[in-house]
Amino acid sequence: MPKYFGTDGFRGRAGEILNADHAYRIGRFLGWFYQFYQKENRRPRVAIGKDTRLSSYSFEYAVAAGLTASGADAYMLHVIPTPGVSFAVRQGDFDCGVMISASHNPYTDNGIKLLDANGEKMDDATLCEVEKYLDGQIPEPPFAKDGEIGRIVDYSAGRNRYTGYLISLAANSFKSLKIGLDCANGAAWMIAPAVFEALGARVSVIGASPDGMNINNGYGSTHIERLCDHVKRSGLDLGFAFDGDADRCIAVDGDGNVVNGDHILYILAKSLKEQGMLAHNTAVVTVMSNLGLFRALDAADISYEITAVGDRFLWESMNAHGYSIGAEQSGHVILSKYATTGDGILTAIMLCETLLAKKSTLSRLAFDVKMLPQLTLNLRVKDKTKVMKNAEIAALITSLSEHELASGRILLRKSGTEPVVRVMVEAETAQECEHYASMVISRIKELGLHE
Repeated sequence: MPKYFGTDGFRGRAGEILNADHAYRIGRFLGWFYQFYQKENRRPRVAIGKDTRLSSYSFEYAVAAGLTASGADAYMLHVIPTPGVSFAVRQGDFDCGVMISASHNPYTDNGIKLLDANGEKMDDATLCEVEKYLDGQIPEPPFAKDGEIGRIVDYSAGRNRYTGYLISLAANSFKSLKIGLDCANGAAWMIAPAVFEALGARVSVIGASPDGMNINNGYGSTHIERLCDHVKRSGLDLGFAFDGDADRCIAVDGDGNVVNGDHILYILAKSLKEQGMLAHNTAVVTVMSNLGLFRALDAADISYEITAVGDRFLWESMNAHGYSIGAEQSGHVILSKYATTGDGILTAIMLCETLLAKKSTLSRLAFDVKMLPQLTLNLRVKDKTKVMKNAEIAALITSLSEHELASGRILLRKSGTEPVVRVMVEAETAQECEHYASMVISRIKELGLHE
């Protein structure tokens, strides 16, 4: 398994855990890998996108410098959502794609996500080869010379095609809708308003003034309260909040209530079923999906496949079995007919399409999902694996689950990108959630496993 690349890329504090030298060396390896290691005697083509954080400027050009030094061409998409890079790779015959983003993290962090030629998260085997090179286990590749040196291409056409593709997916005019957009001062800040305005919606935008340091700062899908207030005060029909790289979407109904990824999956899966388009009558969810979603899907006679947390795992299950839709509660929604990754803007478009087709409101469509109170507490630890394998902690969770939480559950999982474990509890009341989650956190601390 990769040690630097977690479930969502190589991520960490910019200039410390992840720096421009890492970015350059990743570019160097990819340029060589696709030209020589795979025995393909041609110039590789790699698409590069980024979000709006300050460090993304140096990282994108460091990757490009590494690529061109190894003889590959770097196509610069500049500021674009992660799913835009995925789309560009699939449509433009690229060898791979690179997205510079730390998603919902603060601007002080950054990350490098690698996508394969299908626009999907790169496989572990290739990521491990990249890591071997970063660790000095693979010799330095030769530098390209003379006419073999790669080029940097301004690929604005890729951004325009992605924007046009999103607009083309809507079958209805949105002129009857007043829509709020929170772009998190991130990658969606130009494209999302342009798409919804082109579709005829009356758009009210917040979080669309990036300065390099305000991405996700009080705005976006992890700060949904800002959009809730904006929708309510402005008398809007609904709103959509994206994260820093816009592969997530959390919605808000006209009353200012949050409609999260679980609600969204239920709405779209039920609509697909009614249209006879829900493949195998199955939706894909994660272990973090709320029990309220499972109950609503059962009532709608929709089956579900449960995966580990991460849109990568959703897609692996969907791709392997031909499923139509998968989603995380955090707002990653994958619709396999249109994309291979989560796409926040696409999700928002499809929700609007469903509202218009049903002549309904978001609050009515989400009504059947009665969410149980859910609490997740994060704890920084010395060794995630030791915590996960600790027999005493496992015994405590089993005992609480079997004897005190008959109508709820406790889940312990490790972060894919940080030295953090997460304790999630669902119960009939918020007080119970806090009580049982605190018990598990306290036991981890008593054992001296925390930082």
